[in-house]
Amino acid sequence: MSTAREDLLTAGLAVFERDGFEGATVAEIRARARASNGSFFHFFASKKQLAGTLSLEILQAYHGAIITSVDATHGAGEGVARLIHAHLDWVVSNRREARFLFEISRSEWGEEVRGAQRTENSRLTDGIERWRAPLLARGELLPMSAVLFFSQIIGPAQIFCRAYLSGRQHNDPREQVETLIACAIRAVVAPGAPARTGGTS
Repeated sequence: MSTAREDLLTAGLAVFERDGFEGATVAEIRARARASNGSFFHFFASKKQLAGTLSLEILQAYHGAIITSVDATHGAGEGVARLIHAHLDWVVSNRREARFLFEISRSEWGEEVRGAQRTENSRLTDGIERWRAPLLARGELLPMSAVLFFSQIIGPAQIFCRAYLSGRQHNDPREQVETLIACAIRAVVAPGAPARTGGTS
């Protein structure tokens, strides 16, 4: 059973999606959550704080899906494929959350939230590096920074997903997954590395 806090976050997500951050009001969020004014301000000092909390919780869920998609048993090509599958699957399965995170979410939620976001980004980097470092050491992945590596893997898929999330592109972005994987492998996998094997589920 959901809690009052969860109900407010769920309501906030729906109202932000419909009205945008600027157009959303505490009154609309409370009405959708069937929460009193006192209940809202018990959990959140403002609409901005609720939005920042929502952004952080969605980011944690997204990063969790990405981190758990690869482990030491996956080679270079297979790992790249699994990362792209994980990104696309999460976006399509969590379209409302993805729109908030990638299309609506703002950079000025406050220093507390920004600090937590930096911590989350470090957790993502550490999780990917646990898989990537041995492959780099064996020469199976091309040498590049973690930030550049992730941009080469997720960047093109993310550009494609933004078109889907905004409604400019109506087809499921997973329809292009093999092309996205092939491009990413050319960008980050060393020539002569073991071929991609196995499934990507």
